[in-house]
Amino acid sequence: MHRPQPHDLLWGLPLSALPADAPAWAVRVVGAGQPVVVRRAACAPGQVAVGLRGEGRAQRLGLEMHLADVQRLVSPEALRWQGQSPCPALQALASVAPVLDASGLAWGPTGGVGYQLATGVNVLHAASDLDLTLRTPLPLTRAKARELLDILDCGPCRIDVQLETPTGAIALREWACVARRVLLKSALGARLVLDPWNALECAA
Repeated sequence: MHRPQPHDLLWGLPLSALPADAPAWAVRVVGAGQPVVVRRAACAPGQVAVGLRGEGRAQRLGLEMHLADVQRLVSPEALRWQGQSPCPALQALASVAPVLDASGLAWGPTGGVGYQLATGVNVLHAASDLDLTLRTPLPLTRAKARELLDILDCGPCRIDVQLETPTGAIALREWACVARRVLLKSALGARLVLDPWNALECAA
């Protein structure tokens, strides 16, 4: 099992890890054995920052999980879906899969689509977006980013892609635009950078 990365789903969080004032919905989710999602945040050694998901955006809880408690890990790259569905987000996933597979880069669904595929819990609705992560260890040119965005914007729902660079994550939509600086999200916070693949700039 690799060290958990942002967007990975983890099983094994014990009820004892919840704060004393945890909402009732969080207790129900953990008691039902549902996974948590790895967050992009700094935490103590031997622990990983995670988020608990309930019903709707109002039910979110951030906390830390001991790595020793992790019983199972599912990464976005392990999640695929091919089939028929009235859900636009799942239709979009099926339609873009060949394009992203052809890129040669590791990728996978995150957000509600990833959660539903991994757990079988129906969290998607007609207005759900498709969130994707695309691993880009080497620089992706802005021209390639625009080309990819043009293809994805033809899907049946809004598709948001995060490019995972060695220094953090940026939005494909931002990288494909003309702005010189883009917002890089890392465990240390968010900042505007010129080159999200330049470790020296991003660490400065």
